[in-house]
Amino acid sequence: MRVLFTAKPETAHLLAMVPLAWAMRTAGHEVRFASQPGFADAITRAGLTAVGVGRDTDVWQLSARYPSWPWAMTPDLPVPYDTAAYPERATWQHLSDGYADVLKSWHKPVSFPMIAGLVEFAREWEPDLVIWEPTAYAGPIAAKACGAVHARLLWSMDVFGVTRDHFLRVRGDRREDPFAEWLGSYGAKYGFEFSEDMTVGQFTIDQIPGSLRMAADLHYEPMRFVPYGGAAEVPKWLWTKPAESRVALTMGLSATDHGMGYAVSAQEVLDALADLDVEVVATIAEAEQGKLGRLPGNARVLSYVPLQALAPTCSAVISHGGFGTMLTTALHGVPQLALPWDFDGPAFIRRATAQGATLAVPAAQATAGQIRDNVQRLLHEPVFRARAAQLRDEMYAMPTPHQLVPRLEELTVKYRTAAR
Repeated sequence: MRVLFTAKPETAHLLAMVPLAWAMRTAGHEVRFASQPGFADAITRAGLTAVGVGRDTDVWQLSARYPSWPWAMTPDLPVPYDTAAYPERATWQHLSDGYADVLKSWHKPVSFPMIAGLVEFAREWEPDLVIWEPTAYAGPIAAKACGAVHARLLWSMDVFGVTRDHFLRVRGDRREDPFAEWLGSYGAKYGFEFSEDMTVGQFTIDQIPGSLRMAADLHYEPMRFVPYGGAAEVPKWLWTKPAESRVALTMGLSATDHGMGYAVSAQEVLDALADLDVEVVATIAEAEQGKLGRLPGNARVLSYVPLQALAPTCSAVISHGGFGTMLTTALHGVPQLALPWDFDGPAFIRRATAQGATLAVPAAQATAGQIRDNVQRLLHEPVFRARAAQLRDEMYAMPTPHQLVPRLEELTVKYRTAAR
């Protein structure tokens, strides 16, 4: 069958989708990956066939235009998605106003540049299945316009689905629905009626293990997270495990990819660990390396090294708590210290600390002493490695992307048949 993947031009979202796209392709299906034209190089570097649709826009520049932009250094989930973590906030006014604002400041500007082009391509290519990430609403619009089955592929907790559950619950008999009005307006243009699956997919592929998952009242298909960080080379010093304990420091790609700095000073973290009997391997973007005034004797600083190769050699990992970083580390049974700061990071990390393999300090509150003390606990208290091993085993019990492919074939037939 023909499978169309689509994502907004965001590296972290693409990386979370690549393993399933590979699995579909190696199973013999035709696969295309659509995004804005300027993102085509990122897609083709992953070995996938890119389709450039619409026009290029830098969605991160919106943060300067809209104070409520979700990644404007918010310490937690933005309205209305905060209700996914704090259901007591789920009132009609909070949700309806929040949806209206987030549509204006985020979803419409992100999706609009791709919609017409994606619909045009989908109608010409006629995919059987469209797989879209939760902020790429051009995906369900194109699927409805060409009659394809469509599914979401999550890149973190399903704050979008849970928030939608709250909205439908508190709406009652009210007719107002900002999402339905927006998505349904494309029905008048392309010949379909709005349906609720346009907001959350006909089904959802979730890569987060059950102990960390946030779930709505939806059809979920679990899939094991498979690390993919882009083109990389494993250096020779990583071929063998170190003689002493190794601690990794990584703060992700998104912030520096878009001209922002880290929420926690890399220098302070390195200084906090300088007197410990450990080797510190810090992957720090070149733009941030220039801020380092000194390099402790136990630290090795690099611009990049594949985390899936580094994590297995580590006794602990310190990170920003991002989806890919956390799950890559978890897949290798390594305890973690998270310093979360944005979007769903804090809520995700609250679940990770409850599971027991992770310690956390909010980035805005992190001190050198706290970082040092928490790393010491991860290194010397056996409970963290035991809980990390349990989380690893839970992840390995999930279907791999390859194992999920027959199920996706079955669901495509099921949902297409039901629509006739």
